[in-house]
Amino acid sequence: MRIGELARRTGVSERALRYYEEQGLLTPQRRPSGYRVYGDADVAAVRRIRILLGAGLNTAQILEILPCIVDEDGWLTPDCPELVDALRQQRDRIDDAIGELETTRANLDTIIGSEKAAASRGTRPPS
Repeated sequence: MRIGELARRTGVSERALRYYEEQGLLTPQRRPSGYRVYGDADVAAVRRIRILLGAGLNTAQILEILPCIVDEDGWLTPDCPELVDALRQQRDRIDDAIGELETTRANLDTIIGSEKAAASRGTRPPS
């Protein structure tokens, strides 16, 4: 199938598919005319790529771990022991980022609360 058909079947733009190829995530065959030719395995690969991107991994990380991911009845499963450790590290980074965002939100809530209190008193906090 050509790139337009793969885009239609996966719901991913042709531009994104070219980017995946650029990053080494997809390796389509090439016709003598230069057109890309994809197979059914590429549909499954794009599905795995999208799931991994949605899990917060970047394309460099996906390139590294994609060979260790198997699709078992629609569930992505790590097939290499070291992959589980890498995924745990990624989850820990996400947890850290969430903690930082929660702190930032709390700071904003404090500022907003301070503004509301000042408005109810008819004064504004010093700037």
